[in-house]
Amino acid sequence: MTETDDPILQLRLELRRGLVVLAVLSQMDTSRYGYSLIPQLAEQGLDVEEGRLYPLLRRLEKQGLLESEWEVGGSRPRKYYRICPLGREVLTALRAEWFETVKVMQRILGGEARE
Repeated sequence: MTETDDPILQLRLELRRGLVVLAVLSQMDTSRYGYSLIPQLAEQGLDVEEGRLYPLLRRLEKQGLLESEWEVGGSRPRKYYRICPLGREVLTALRAEWFETVKVMQRILGGEARE
């Protein structure tokens, strides 16, 4: 069975897509360049591949949730991202939704909702 045929892997990827958005937004109070997020999230138990992170950062910026600026003072230019006011509003709403979803799923998976 190949990776693309593995239903558990595919479903795990689906679950993680939204989680990564929430995780990234939650880490953007200070300006960060993309690569610095990878070890920071990994230390907290969430592995994110570079090839998935940068498109996500660009998408969140395009949606108006992050703002960015280039820093050219180092050895090479780096684009730094930071959450903006709309992003904070969205993060607050997503955080509330996440905790409510966790409660519901704990009831469902824990057997409380079964008849």
